[in-house]
Amino acid sequence: MQFRPNDIPLPSPLNWSPAYDPPPVTRLFGLPIINTTADVALTWLCARLAAGERTRVAFVNAHCVNQAARDETYRAALEDADVLLPDGSGLALAARMRGTRIVENLNGTDLIPALGRRLAASGHSIYLLGGTEGVAEAAAASLERTCPGLQIVGTRNGFFTADEEAGVIADINATRADVVLVAMGVPRQDVWLRRVADRLSASMTVGVGGLFDFLSGRIPRAPRILRQTGMEWTYRLYQEPRRMWRRYIAGNPEVIVRAAIDVLPQKQEALQRADLTLKRIIDIVGASVGLALAAPLFLAVAATVRLTSPGAAFLRQTRVGQDGRTFSLFKFRSMYIDAEARRAALVAQNQHGAEGVTFKLCRDPRVTPVGRLLRRSSIDELPQLWNVLIGDMSLVGPRPPLPSEVARYTPAQMRRLEAKPGLTCLWQVSGRADLPFERQVELDIEYLRNRTVLMDLLILLRTVPAVLLARGAY
Repeated sequence: MQFRPNDIPLPSPLNWSPAYDPPPVTRLFGLPIINTTADVALTWLCARLAAGERTRVAFVNAHCVNQAARDETYRAALEDADVLLPDGSGLALAARMRGTRIVENLNGTDLIPALGRRLAASGHSIYLLGGTEGVAEAAAASLERTCPGLQIVGTRNGFFTADEEAGVIADINATRADVVLVAMGVPRQDVWLRRVADRLSASMTVGVGGLFDFLSGRIPRAPRILRQTGMEWTYRLYQEPRRMWRRYIAGNPEVIVRAAIDVLPQKQEALQRADLTLKRIIDIVGASVGLALAAPLFLAVAATVRLTSPGAAFLRQTRVGQDGRTFSLFKFRSMYIDAEARRAALVAQNQHGAEGVTFKLCRDPRVTPVGRLLRRSSIDELPQLWNVLIGDMSLVGPRPPLPSEVARYTPAQMRRLEAKPGLTCLWQVSGRADLPFERQVELDIEYLRNRTVLMDLLILLRTVPAVLLARGAY
């Protein structure tokens, strides 16, 4: 079967172990929400129950998301739950904003009766805890009518003191119920279930919110058309405007804002990936065209370097690239072959100071006459187009340092290595070697913080006059 990009494949019955392998999930608001059909979800839950797997189930709707953002204890209860099920249009909207979809709304009012019918068939028992006096009993009677054969082994209202808690738990355990439905409202029910999880013997516990009120008939359900269109909340607001206005009138816009914030990192990441892909395309095209056009110049320069001083025309140097990886950088040789041996005698003349991280001399005696011309025109750097083409470098990025320089970097200066090094960079078009090293680092970090393809193109344009003027090129 071919799935469209937003489709979520269901587990194959040939390789799916329902007791242990969860159905697909979609992360919303940082929570792993089960995203499948009611039939698959119920099959999985019942398989876990049959296998004796302890399972704590919570439903998550827009109100839950808002509450969890304000209540760390409730947030922890949701994060620790074994199963989180999507309830309502708020979750569906959040999924759409992330470019996916909720396969089916798994609200407790529809799912629990369906679960009850399966429990009746499998012989598992159920206990109802919650609601005001008499509501749990009425809800139990409703479930018995809609789920013939369901074993309801006990009921109790949800109002008890801390001193009574141990007795309530003991009463539930005495019934040996397999499933306990707790209707205390959000966040109390889920926080309570998390806290007493190791004291309840039931294999499965489910926080069901206002389910008992609906089952008992104390609060009528919205017409089917409103439920099917995700507008059930309007009916609840109509029924209890004074109690529900804050949840829906203020809460619905709030959850939309939270969904937008939740999806922002994903969108930013996608934009960054697209930007980096475009940057790489520009690098490949630019380097390929540059190498093709500069081929005759390469031959002329290589011949001139060989004829005017002993040694190879090209220099191959170890440099440090992205994330500290070393690579071989290519350039035309601009110094005499004994340049490195003569460096120690010139350290005191370093224009960045004897202790400077980088070593630069305005009139370096180790540079050949031809090399001086190559440096002032930046032609000596052209072989690095090959480094760009093979992916060691980019057209624009912090200049690649020597390993000996990196060894002296401070932790803050190491940030220069977070991106591919470049043929040109922000500080090279802002003064080149005339700038102190600390200022070079500042400009590199500024580039990394604000980098875009457009910024790269602007730097490439500014490189042309910087090369022609040759300011700071030694």
